[in-house]
Amino acid sequence: MQMPKLDPSTCVTPPFYSGPMPYKSVEQGEDQRVTFRLCAPDAKEVVLTSSDIMDVIPMGFPPGTPQGLVMQKDATGLWSVTTPKSIAADTYRFAFRVDGVKTVDPLGKTFSEELKGIDSTFEVTGPEGAFQAWDPKIAHGSVATLEYWSSSLGMKRRAHVYTPPGYEKGKGTYPVLYLVHGAGDSDDSWTSVGRANRILDNLYAKGEARPMIVVMPDGHTPLRPGTMTLDNPDFGNDLTRDLIPYVDSHYRTDARADARAMAGLSMGGSHTLRNGITHPELFHWIGVFSMGLSAGSAFNGVETYAEKYDAALRQSAKEMKLVYYAMGEKDFLYETVAPTRALLDEYGIDHVYNESGGGHEWINWRRYFLDFAPRLFR
Repeated sequence: MQMPKLDPSTCVTPPFYSGPMPYKSVEQGEDQRVTFRLCAPDAKEVVLTSSDIMDVIPMGFPPGTPQGLVMQKDATGLWSVTTPKSIAADTYRFAFRVDGVKTVDPLGKTFSEELKGIDSTFEVTGPEGAFQAWDPKIAHGSVATLEYWSSSLGMKRRAHVYTPPGYEKGKGTYPVLYLVHGAGDSDDSWTSVGRANRILDNLYAKGEARPMIVVMPDGHTPLRPGTMTLDNPDFGNDLTRDLIPYVDSHYRTDARADARAMAGLSMGGSHTLRNGITHPELFHWIGVFSMGLSAGSAFNGVETYAEKYDAALRQSAKEMKLVYYAMGEKDFLYETVAPTRALLDEYGIDHVYNESGGGHEWINWRRYFLDFAPRLFR
């Protein structure tokens, strides 16, 4: 069978064509501006969107401001746009909105699952992003998709599990970190866009972190009356009664509390406040990113929290090896920092506080993880 030939008058590739594509869908320039392209000859409007770089690709906040970057179509039906300024070296999610319909990159190879739907991802390379980039010169761990039965919820559940380089051929046990995503994401997010696995690989190569298993649970449970995103006992029951026992019985874990950690961002930080630091019999290492307790709040109040977990917090003050707390100064939850830290101080729970620039965003969360992981299990 003869290879179909490209028609230069259109960007559309013929059926069964397997040769070089006539365009790159994402291309980084020398100045770190990025060009995006999509073949859609019949479309009337194509817009580039991304929730990760709103200073470059606007998302319509506040209302009335532009949402995305409008793309231009050439004579072949190829739409393109170049970002108006450079983008910092890091990993980002994006999508195309074609005549009002969200569309992932049809030429893409990397994607990130969210709570609802999927985004494409792209990586801007540069020295400042090297900590989370894949390096061919070092050993790499593996990420597996784990399915298990949750007796607490009466359903099949999913998690992602990272095992460090050498795990498959080894015989020893490893400490375990339970790492939870935010409300808009999924158990896929800490690897697909958070790059936790690559960050750890690079830390191990430098001898800066202790090898560990990382379990990334699904932070969401089916909605029902009496459960909320931030205070969700169903998640806690599934974690403590089903997922942890399953992991300890199927992986070579060190099952002591001294060798078990829990951390999370945003909603995952709330899960950690309610199911990590309040279970000193299970966890002795805690990380909370971009989340806190509010003064006087009915559903996320520091007073209600203290009353509910008083005994556990008193015990945690005696047993915790690390409580790490991080927040961006522009985060919309920044006002929760003071009451949360005051609560920790009231109970005598020593903690490391990392206040960064920026807001509620993956650029911060990757760097919090980079700072947090080397402190674990020392």
